[in-house]
Amino acid sequence: QVQLVESGGGLVQPGGSLRLSCAVSGIISSIYDMGWYRQAPGKQRELVAVITRGGVTNYADSVKGRFTISRDNAKSTLYLQMNSLKPEDTAVYYCNAALRNYNYWGQGTQVAVSS
Repeated sequence: QVQLVESGGGLVQPGGSLRLSCAVSGIISSIYDMGWYRQAPGKQRELVAVITRGGVTNYADSVKGRFTISRDNAKSTLYLQMNSLKPEDTAVYYCNAALRNYNYWGQGTQVAVSS
């Protein structure tokens, strides 16, 4: 059974930081491209950052310079370091693993940025 379990969300003040984690089991995550997506209330799910199985990263323009995606294949874990958080970063953040026709999602973790 494939499981992607996110953790690390919470309430933070503007300018603060959070580190999200996604623990993967049931697949060999090292061969998958991995990513973080987010969905704010009333909006469509959007890409935040991706990291290929080769370690190439790509970010949404809105988070470039503030967020860093990384992966630890030995621990089958994906990370998202989020700095300088803004209220517009408030959303449910989802972990994704993709390989050809295989596409897996976590259940999401809530991030709220508010003073």
